[in-house]
Amino acid sequence: MSAGRVAVVLAAVAVVLSGAAFLRGQTAAPPAEKAGAPVENEHAGYAPGLGEIMTFQQMRHAKLAIAGANSNWALADYELDELNEGFDDIVTYHPTHKDIKQPLTEMVPGFMKASIDALREAIKAKDAAKFNTAFDEVTAGCNGCHQAADFGFNVVIKPATAPYPNQQFAPVN
Repeated sequence: MSAGRVAVVLAAVAVVLSGAAFLRGQTAAPPAEKAGAPVENEHAGYAPGLGEIMTFQQMRHAKLAIAGANSNWALADYELDELNEGFDDIVTYHPTHKDIKQPLTEMVPGFMKASIDALREAIKAKDAAKFNTAFDEVTAGCNGCHQAADFGFNVVIKPATAPYPNQQFAPVN
């Protein structure tokens, strides 16, 4: 390679590195903040998209169902907490949505709180029958919220199979 080409390559590398250094100092404002709504949380520089949160919710919903079907109450309790945290993330990061008339800060708790509380009680009681009923209510709450938000094409069901072959769902006792 000629000295001229080496100089051009080194100059290009310097530009890329200086641009990367500049970008590292930048933080993106969460979508709600951009829209003028204050977002107060410890991760103010990062806002997961609603679709990303919902994808995690789908995973948590499935794992919760399988844990309950296996009477793994410790795992079910953990997954329910994770599911509930996901709902909290929805209302924190996406208090409103451009395609949904009612604020998600009202919709999510309105559709989910009672069924989540009932499921928590069933898990605490280690009652499989109550778990199944309450889990079906959680699932109905998800679908009711989707319907009310005009996202009824996204239908949530109880999983028929375990989608995580690398996790043990039976209790470890």
